[in-house]
Amino acid sequence: MNAVSLAQPQRPAGLDWTSGFLVADARGRVVGRVARSVRGGSPQTSEALPVRFSLFGWRRRLVPADTIETIDEGTRVVGLRIDRDAIRAFL
Repeated sequence: MNAVSLAQPQRPAGLDWTSGFLVADARGRVVGRVARSVRGGSPQTSEALPVRFSLFGWRRRLVPADTIETIDEGTRVVGLRIDRDAIRAFL
């Protein structure tokens, strides 16, 4: 398993490289797929991941970066430490 901790300096800062990854909540339920990362106040850090979750991908949830527990590059899955019901939906 190629799990990556966000504290490890193996990847460039930010979460741009997770685009297209599947996102799963703390219970293992699918939340959706990463659309792209949203930059915070600093250009080196991502503040949130917009995750597409509707049939055609037009609905999105905004996942705060601090709720990410693990990122598995092998399976291309972002694991969250919160339940998907706690994530706000927009558009």
